[in-house]
Amino acid sequence: MRRGTFKDETVDYAAVGATQAPDLMQYPPERSIPAESSWRIGSGESRFHTASEALMSWTALRGAGLTLADVRPASGPMYSGVSFDNEGNPIAPSKLEVEQRFDADGTPFVSGGMTIQLEGRVRGMRAGGELRVIFAVEEPRRVGFALGTVGDSVVSGEESFMLDWHDNDEVWFTVRAFDRPVGMLYRLFPRLVRRRRRELFTRYLRAISPLYATPA
Repeated sequence: MRRGTFKDETVDYAAVGATQAPDLMQYPPERSIPAESSWRIGSGESRFHTASEALMSWTALRGAGLTLADVRPASGPMYSGVSFDNEGNPIAPSKLEVEQRFDADGTPFVSGGMTIQLEGRVRGMRAGGELRVIFAVEEPRRVGFALGTVGDSVVSGEESFMLDWHDNDEVWFTVRAFDRPVGMLYRLFPRLVRRRRRELFTRYLRAISPLYATPA
């Protein structure tokens, strides 16, 4: 695992944090294609904590067939994320302070401001690039993070991965994204953006949910 080789750059889109907007699907950022999927992956505290540990150790991305080729910690204060109440009003998330953790090969768990390099393809379509962790949330019943593109990707935008343990004991995994085509082929054929996104969502679910054992 290589670390610390990136230039200090910002994300390449303006609507930072828009994956958390309740009206994303109706009013996506300009020229972007929105997507959202949510799945019930079980119930109970054990399921929530197991899925949370997997999510924050990059399992969704790795399970999708992508490789973390490089990792760089945050170099300074970053966007801390925003949540919304039932009326759609923005509220600051209550983030738990946790000690930095590492997986078995020494890769640090997700944390806000981290920059990563992803490599890989999905059914022949490029799915890598340089990405920034826009925010990371670890609450008693809500855990997740969002990634924003910095560069070197065929699309520009953001995707968020959230786990919610509801009051009825159900655990739900939700992925939301908006993609603006950047690569020439994707600008000419926007349907490829949707196809790429559908495949990624399916692979993320397989990686996180015990109900889907088929390898990506």
